[in-house]
Amino acid sequence: MLKIFIGWDSRFPEPADVLSHSLVKNSSIPVEIKYLKLDSLGLNRVHDPLASTEFTYSRFLVPHLCDYRGKAIFMDNDMLCFGDVKELDDLPMDDLALRVVKHDYKPTNSTKMYGAKQTNYPRKNWSSMMMMNCAKLGIWSKEIVETQSGAYLHRFQDIPDAEIGEIPKTWNTLDCMDDSTNLIHYTNGGPWFKEYENHQHADVWYAARDQMLRQAESRAA
Repeated sequence: MLKIFIGWDSRFPEPADVLSHSLVKNSSIPVEIKYLKLDSLGLNRVHDPLASTEFTYSRFLVPHLCDYRGKAIFMDNDMLCFGDVKELDDLPMDDLALRVVKHDYKPTNSTKMYGAKQTNYPRKNWSSMMMMNCAKLGIWSKEIVETQSGAYLHRFQDIPDAEIGEIPKTWNTLDCMDDSTNLIHYTNGGPWFKEYENHQHADVWYAARDQMLRQAESRAA
């Protein structure tokens, strides 16, 4: 069973539910989905004013949560899936520690979701969706995740470049989509924010949310 961890933010819990719904709907293999809820992780870390979400750092706990065994995927909550995650599960990890979409992303806006300051750094958005070979990520111990800088973690410092493989770009398209898109990432802000309710691809997110709600109502009836 493929383990998928989704970042969760108490301020806006619904996006994680919609992403989870879209993953299950399109998957041809069993998936085990867990939310990274900060208050249940015991992460003892000083608050970072630049952290735009509650899962800015908790994503790096995934190998620890898996006892450094097997394979797991992390996804930001502000995503929507259209593809079959079996495609990700079938990607060989071999001697890799990670697979990511290797974006060359340089933001032009000064703020993003939650009004957080937009920052620019090497390998930006690489950590927004990661396939992890947990056995090779012992470097991300709980102590390291609690104490190391955001730059150290998000830039994958001390992980050899040769151990960072690629995921096809269709699996993490930033604020855009076409017929080939497997997963869209509303990286600046999704339609659950008033400021982005007219996002150019808000309609597909609303449709997925409404389908999720209809299914929940049907099960409860």
